[in-house]
Amino acid sequence: MENINEFLIPSLLIFFAGLAGIILKKNLLLVLMCMELMLCGAMLALCSFAAAYGDVEGAVFAFFVMAIAAAEVALALAVVVQFFKLRRSVSADDADTLEGE
Repeated sequence: MENINEFLIPSLLIFFAGLAGIILKKNLLLVLMCMELMLCGAMLALCSFAAAYGDVEGAVFAFFVMAIAAAEVALALAVVVQFFKLRRSVSADDADTLEGE
């Protein structure tokens, strides 16, 4: 139980680095990468709690988070590609001009 902080502190740092990237970045591809950072931080926390308590359920849940993250990347990348075809830009500032189209 004492070693859980060795994994939770990097997990929090990774998660908050992704959160800061989502708040500060304007490029949609960088925002997607930061969302993946947040999911990786959450998966590290789940696996560290699973190892600390000797329970497999946290690792299984982390596996499902990884599968959902892969599906999210495929779907979001397709949306960004279509957005680029429409606007010739991947800036998040241009996304609010899609009203009515």
